[in-house]
Amino acid sequence: MHRFQTLPSVLGLAIALLIGGMSSVFAQQAIPLCQPPNAGEYLLLVVSPTANNQKQLRSALPPELKTITCKYLNETVTRVGGFNKIDDANRWARYVSNIVGLSAIITTRPTTADVQPQPQAPQQTVNYNPQALGEGYAVLVDYYNRPELVNSVQQVVGGNVGFVSYGQRPYLLAVYTTNQSEAYNTLQKLNDRGFVASIVNSRKVILLRSTVRL
Repeated sequence: MHRFQTLPSVLGLAIALLIGGMSSVFAQQAIPLCQPPNAGEYLLLVVSPTANNQKQLRSALPPELKTITCKYLNETVTRVGGFNKIDDANRWARYVSNIVGLSAIITTRPTTADVQPQPQAPQQTVNYNPQALGEGYAVLVDYYNRPELVNSVQQVVGGNVGFVSYGQRPYLLAVYTTNQSEAYNTLQKLNDRGFVASIVNSRKVILLRSTVRL
């Protein structure tokens, strides 16, 4: 009789443990979206899809650099601190690549919003020939569905601007280069002009149109 009396409590405990285990799994899967950088801040986002990647990265970084696992452009990344200078972000990006072997994205938020929309509309693009870019660096500009910003970006980079897909989202391609210094200089110029720009691994960028014309 005693065993039958305790059976409900045993079942209740088992159910509670099962629910607790399921909650733990769901909690691990619910990775939050990355918080954007502050104005004028350079943020390092290290692509780290596995728990082992994240552990290796944290062990390689000094404790004063705060790290948070979050989602950015449909990728699991480790958000590393914030840097006031692009040179600092660049140095840590190289360190992560050389020591841990993980690729990093540098993104920034403009200090001013001096980019003014122009009363123009883009021509319809009919024939796409999607292809992946090769090895190197791609500087992408988030145009927030305002294609009229193409002219402003062209003025900053002094040349044509492309149209690409990265992380299943469309971006303007300001520069594609194997020259790291050129990529970071372009990012700095775009940031100074008020654009939201990022440097990413160009091999993950799909080129949709090499030149965008208004």
